[in-house]
Amino acid sequence: MGTRTAAVLMTAVLLTAACGAQGDGSVGALRAEPASSAAVATVPDALKFTARTLDGKAFKGESLAGKHVVFWFWAPWCVDCRDEAPAVRAASAKFRDVAFIGVAGLDTEAAMKEFVQSTKTGTIVQLSDDKGVVWTKLGVSEQSTFVFMRPDGSTGREWGPLTTEELTGYVTTLLAG
Repeated sequence: MGTRTAAVLMTAVLLTAACGAQGDGSVGALRAEPASSAAVATVPDALKFTARTLDGKAFKGESLAGKHVVFWFWAPWCVDCRDEAPAVRAASAKFRDVAFIGVAGLDTEAAMKEFVQSTKTGTIVQLSDDKGVVWTKLGVSEQSTFVFMRPDGSTGREWGPLTTEELTGYVTTLLAG
C-alpha cells in the first residue's frame, strides 16, 4: 500500500472516531497495557518515531526513553480537547518531572497552531502529526486520548475529556507505579 493511501486510510479511521469518548471514570486506576516484548531494549518500540514540533523542530520519540510521559492526543476542532486544555496546562506545571507531549492531528498545521495559541498550551511540546504516525505508533484512534507511559515503556490510557482533578490523579498514579 502506498504512503498516500495509508495516510488517507489513517485519516479516515481517525475522523470516524468519536470526539471525547469516555474512560471508565476511575481516577487513579490506569488500565495498564504491557510494554511490547521489544521494550526490553533501552528504547521502547512505542518511542521509535520521529516527528516535527509545531514550531518546526525535529523531535525524536527516543528522547523520552526512561522518563514518565503523558501523551495528549487532540484535534483543533475537538470541543472536548479545547475544554481540557486548562487541565493539561495545570498538570504540566505541577508535575515538572513528567514530560507532557501534545500530539495534534486531523487538521491543518495552521489550525493546530491556532489551537495551541488560543488554549495557551504552547508551554508543552506540541507535535504536528498530520499523517497520524504517532497516533498509530501508540495505538490511538480517537481524540481526546491520554497515553501515560512509565520509564519501562509500559502504558495506560484514558479517554477525555479529563478534569484537572482526574488528570492529576492519573499522573500521580503514573508516578507511583
